[in-house]
Amino acid sequence: MSDSITAPAEDYLKAIYDIERGGEAAATNDIAARLGIAAASVSGMIRRLADQGLIKHERYKGTRLTAAGRKAALRTIRRHRVIEAYLARALGYPWDSVHEEAERLEHAASDELVDRMARAIGEPHIDPHGAPIPTREGDVDETPLRTLLDLRPGQRCRVVSVADEDADLLRYVAKLGLRPGAQVEIVERAPFDGPISLRVAPDAAPVQIGARLAGLMHVAPIAD
Repeated sequence: MSDSITAPAEDYLKAIYDIERGGEAAATNDIAARLGIAAASVSGMIRRLADQGLIKHERYKGTRLTAAGRKAALRTIRRHRVIEAYLARALGYPWDSVHEEAERLEHAASDELVDRMARAIGEPHIDPHGAPIPTREGDVDETPLRTLLDLRPGQRCRVVSVADEDADLLRYVAKLGLRPGAQVEIVERAPFDGPISLRVAPDAAPVQIGARLAGLMHVAPIAD
């Protein structure tokens, strides 16, 4: 069945998967916002995906992936993230430009090509932005992660992953030294969603980031 799934349908399945990771069913408005389309455009695709057995949709309750839909979503996510990793590691693409290229290539690349790409760069477990790469069998690390918004002053953490859709954001994050793997200490948090002060290196001066950026950075706390 996966070979009959169109590129737009794959984008819907990816969006629903990402929304469901938050624990809730995907509402129509959330799907539309994730895809950058009008909510009125979503209903027709939802019906088609339900007819294909890829989702279950309940009126007023939202949409969830079926087992087949989850498998298809993870297949597309694997293609996207392996392509990103290949572009960065084998071809030297900067991390802020691989997302758009992978968006264009993920629907056209065969599973065999993607597997060859993965083998060529040593079977990576994460993409250039720190997101886990699903296996060929559809397994993926879904450990819930916290964001910088969840931490208190004095806490230390390791940056695990950064949202990859905004190239300008990625360039800014890199400039601040906040790539995946960086160890960070929360110095101060301003109230009412104000800026957060971080220390990226032990002897470095604190830097400030806004609440929106902090919410896009997934971290793992470091025990004292």
